[in-house]
Amino acid sequence: MTTYFNYPPKEVRDELAKIAKAIVAPGKGILAADESTATCGKRFADIGVENNEENRRQYRQLLFTADDAISQNISGVILFHETVYQKADDGTPFVELLKKKGIIPGIKVDKGVVNLFGSEDECTTQGLDDLAARCAQYKKDGCDFAKWRCVLKIGKNTPSYQAILENANVLARYASICQSQRIVPIVEPEILPDGDHDLDRCQKVTETVLAACYKALSDHHVFLEGTLLKPNMCTPGQSNPNKATNAEIALATVQALRRTVPPAVPGVTFLSGGQSEEEASVNLNAINQVPLVRPWALTFSYGRALQASVLRAWGGKKENIKAAQEELIKRAKANALACQGKYVAGSIPSFAGNVNLHVKAHAY
Repeated sequence: MTTYFNYPPKEVRDELAKIAKAIVAPGKGILAADESTATCGKRFADIGVENNEENRRQYRQLLFTADDAISQNISGVILFHETVYQKADDGTPFVELLKKKGIIPGIKVDKGVVNLFGSEDECTTQGLDDLAARCAQYKKDGCDFAKWRCVLKIGKNTPSYQAILENANVLARYASICQSQRIVPIVEPEILPDGDHDLDRCQKVTETVLAACYKALSDHHVFLEGTLLKPNMCTPGQSNPNKATNAEIALATVQALRRTVPPAVPGVTFLSGGQSEEEASVNLNAINQVPLVRPWALTFSYGRALQASVLRAWGGKKENIKAAQEELIKRAKANALACQGKYVAGSIPSFAGNVNLHVKAHAY
């Protein structure tokens, strides 16, 4: 293995680091609004709304035209390809709408999970072939960061070495390509909460997976100061009858990060992983209260845990837009407090705050 390599030019490094730091600025996190057309259909079906492009545009417009106060708590929004090129009723492109609020637009660039042949129902993620060209175009069109989701499953024999290694290398290659186009990559190795495993097993798997990811990122000479990590929290499996406390989940999660994630990484933007809105806020708050040194910003990149109440309050009706936007502002505020360790459980009630959002074998 060669030890002769170059990081990006200083100008590119400075730009990437500046974007990454802005995304994880104190009291701020990410709204993941990158649901695919199919996933939008599932969300809309729950509230009786037809899944067509106009309804998807109307819903995303609702999110992006919330009161400017939202920018105090939301630093970035992950978009789906369709959404990047949609416009508000007044003709303003959504990307411009976000930028005017001081919110950084991002883009989901993976093309979904596919079966990993020869494995026990494991998977990898596709989309590398034309990624450089797509990233170059997205950068021109106003996106400054990207997201790529890999999925691993805990079972008797999984995640396998095959799946861990494959997904780590895919994430590293994706990150390298993003940086070549001046886009900050969010590295997302999601370990699904499906199963009956206990907290200890989840923590050990998380440590093993993250260690492999950072070895691969090193092998690919990825500039860590210009990246972010989007991991799962360490929790017992959804079907494990022994539920862990918020403090136990927080300690296991922070320990796993401390053992694997270099301090050069500016921030960790947790996924909610099917937790209810309130659970996701309370656990994030506990993580930020763990009495251990935490050299990264620990914040949120939530989809379902920021939007469940919004969707139900909206219900596809124009007269409910204001009420739905207020739900978004409330959940964003709760999580902004949580990423500073200042959220008091139950202090910001929301329309669907305690609804279980777990989806088995979640794919989008």
